[in-house]
Amino acid sequence: MGRLTAGVDLGGTKIQTVLLHERKVVGSSRVPTPATGADAVIGAIADTIKAAIASAGASIADLAAVGIGSPGTIDSSTGTVTNSPNVHGFETAKVPLGAAVSKMLGGLDVKIDNDVRVATRGEWQCGAGRPYRDLLGVFVGTGVGGGLVLDGELREGRGAAGEIGHTTVKDGGRQCGCGRLGCLEAYAGRARMEWRARRWQKDGRHTRLFDIMREKGRERVTSGVIAAALEKQDAVTVELIGKAVWALGIALANAQNLLDMEAIIVGGGLGDRLGRPFVERVEKAALPRLLLRDRPPVFLTTELGDLSGAVGAAVLAGA
Repeated sequence: MGRLTAGVDLGGTKIQTVLLHERKVVGSSRVPTPATGADAVIGAIADTIKAAIASAGASIADLAAVGIGSPGTIDSSTGTVTNSPNVHGFETAKVPLGAAVSKMLGGLDVKIDNDVRVATRGEWQCGAGRPYRDLLGVFVGTGVGGGLVLDGELREGRGAAGEIGHTTVKDGGRQCGCGRLGCLEAYAGRARMEWRARRWQKDGRHTRLFDIMREKGRERVTSGVIAAALEKQDAVTVELIGKAVWALGIALANAQNLLDMEAIIVGGGLGDRLGRPFVERVEKAALPRLLLRDRPPVFLTTELGDLSGAVGAAVLAGA
């Protein structure tokens, strides 16, 4: 089969791994993200890589390198991750993710980058972003992250370029998981939506969101749970998504007014699950706030769907 690269998308609710051969997916594996600490997460990552190799009918000897997209603050030179509030065990500890995974795989080279930058790389090089040299990737899932491609180069800045989820959409607004008030993620991140819904339910507001969650056998409010609640016109969920659209409209318009990009790609667990209608609502919310309304960016859904991050990580491994 030739040399393969593995890509891992580490998220708050799932670990998705793919195996690439000449930029085509030839194997994959997906498991829920363990909620029992960093060691369990690291073990699950290694297991998904081995399972993806097995699904391709290959062996670990065929694997050239591994790429991992992780939320949080990444030191790519040491392969460590910190400040990742949505992954258990990664909240404050400095986790030597690269070295730990490499050890479990017999010393293979492991590269790590921010999960959303990695997903943006996937869409830019293998998905919806291929025609463009200037784009913003926005991934709406457990949290909200962004990645920038400017003048045909993935922008890293000093390590935090593209962190649109922590731009302020309302001064003194809802509390974000980062501790600040009024961030985009406080309104559009799935974890904060769940927190808000639980608070409203405790205050007496009726919602079917958590009944649906239990019916689906989920321990958290996933994108599928939100989509099902929307289909049932659950009032709390409708309001939460409406606020998410409003916040995304403000944040994306501000980013566009600053950078004048060709395209904005909206993905992530929630963005992909709600699809084109959701992206069109975000576009409608952003357009009135644009300075140059006669030349807006193209608003796109992802082409790779929930594989954006894993494919991007595998591309990173081969870079």
